Amino acid sequence: MKIALAQINTMVGAFVANAAKVRQYAMRAALQGARLVVFPELTIPGYPPLDLLDRPAFIARNLAALDDLVRFSATVDTALLVGFVAENPDDFGKPLYNAVALLEGGELRAIRYKTLLPTYDVFDEARHFEPSERREIIRWNGYRLGVCVCEDAWNSREFWDTHLYDIDPVRELAEQGAQVIINVSASPFHRGKGALRQAMLAHHASTLKVPVVLVNQVGGNDSLVFDGRSLVLDAQGELVLEAHAFQEDLRIVDLADLPAPITPRITDEVADIHDALVLGIRDYLGKCGFRQAVVGLSGGIDSAVTAALAVQALGPENVTGVAMPSKYSSDHSLEDAAELARNLGIGFHVVPIEPAVSAMTQMLTPAFGFPPHGVTEENLQARLRGVTLMAFSNQSGALVLTTGNKSELAVGYCTLYGDMCGGLAAISDVPKTDVYRLAAYINRHRVVIPTRTITKPPSAELRPDQTDQDTLPPYDILDAILERYIERYQSLDEIVAEGFDRATVEYVARLINRNEYKRQQAAPGIKVTPKAFGRGRRVPIAAVIES
Repeated sequence: MKIALAQINTMVGAFVANAAKVRQYAMRAALQGARLVVFPELTIPGYPPLDLLDRPAFIARNLAALDDLVRFSATVDTALLVGFVAENPDDFGKPLYNAVALLEGGELRAIRYKTLLPTYDVFDEARHFEPSERREIIRWNGYRLGVCVCEDAWNSREFWDTHLYDIDPVRELAEQGAQVIINVSASPFHRGKGALRQAMLAHHASTLKVPVVLVNQVGGNDSLVFDGRSLVLDAQGELVLEAHAFQEDLRIVDLADLPAPITPRITDEVADIHDALVLGIRDYLGKCGFRQAVVGLSGGIDSAVTAALAVQALGPENVTGVAMPSKYSSDHSLEDAAELARNLGIGFHVVPIEPAVSAMTQMLTPAFGFPPHGVTEENLQARLRGVTLMAFSNQSGALVLTTGNKSELAVGYCTLYGDMCGGLAAISDVPKTDVYRLAAYINRHRVVIPTRTITKPPSAELRPDQTDQDTLPPYDILDAILERYIERYQSLDEIVAEGFDRATVEYVARLINRNEYKRQQAAPGIKVTPKAFGRGRRVPIAAVIES
């Protein structure tokens, strides 16, 4: 029996467009002889719908789209396995189910509900959905299909050291005689996630002696990027089919005659991060109705990487760079910004901010009794740059991409309403050390980012002879501490025990905890690490955090 893996890019709430894509892929699969086409989790409403699930009209439109696809299934010579939101018919429990429907011949043949509802990191599915109480195979055309939804596959007792749930839906389906496990998924990307996901599913396949099919969503929705990488594993856990990463794909496999094992595509971690950011930028702008982006070019590495990613996502004709030198800007910074713009082929403008700084200084001096100085003067420059970029945005309709990285955002090395101004914080989940790795990757074929931009000491250039390391530890040390404190939740004592200086660790932790108020006002960022700032890290602003 030939089965098709339809790895598609859906948009939340775009019921008509999502259903049209289902029809398109179903017809393509049918022409290739597929008897069943499998689509990702919540295909019809898009994932994640969040609190749109509270709106009765949203649920109704989702069900109407499902009805349309049921009728469509009578016109195509294949069955469809499609994710949707089902209503809970009972008068107790949450009002909805995360569901998947089997459609064939103009009929709704079967519905299965998601059992395990994640409430960690970026997920909060128990807020809206009721967990299924039953796991049952689907008997269809002589096959016994073990259909489950995303998280249902993430609770193997043998694979994981700790368990969030006391149910293993995949094992239950296998014990009922499932001839194949089909997992419809919307599993978001972070570095290393693809290899982990494959290893976990391979464990299911090899221990339960049953082939596993994963169909994963692809595309960017808000801060999340879904990497696709749909796959098929044989009953020994060997990879026999692998879809593309970060792009839509349609793959056909015959369950009665699985291909020989293949070697997994070897992807570099930095290449994955690069591709995830490009897809995240492209889909964020496109799905929000923007066509163009504007980036402040300082001559530094963060803005250079951001601009290069934007060009990859949108094309050079849709990206504008703006240099905004002050009296503290070095000549080489402006030269490097101009060279970058030429290398990328983007529009480029130079708008000096010194006249505006002088005007603000004259305005504020009478009230202060002295000219603004210190951090006040530094932040005036950053905020005037923000005003300038927003003016470009208002005039052209382009979205401002902020250029701050995760290291800066973690310790508050950023200015509210200044360099934090913008609609998307493109690299806000990329540590500074990975920004350098991205720059090297971008330059792998030719020099795009000027060499001097990469080699010079990083500086905000807001005062004479300033460098980041005036007030921060070296970035390799800072990023190592940040990873342990933010992603691994290690205590200060545990971090110090790994060889880090206690005073440095305590200083970094104070900066992280003190600057939560800034992060909660930041533009959305694209998640590429296991623990990003934003929806997946919920920390109170007014709190005493003992470390």
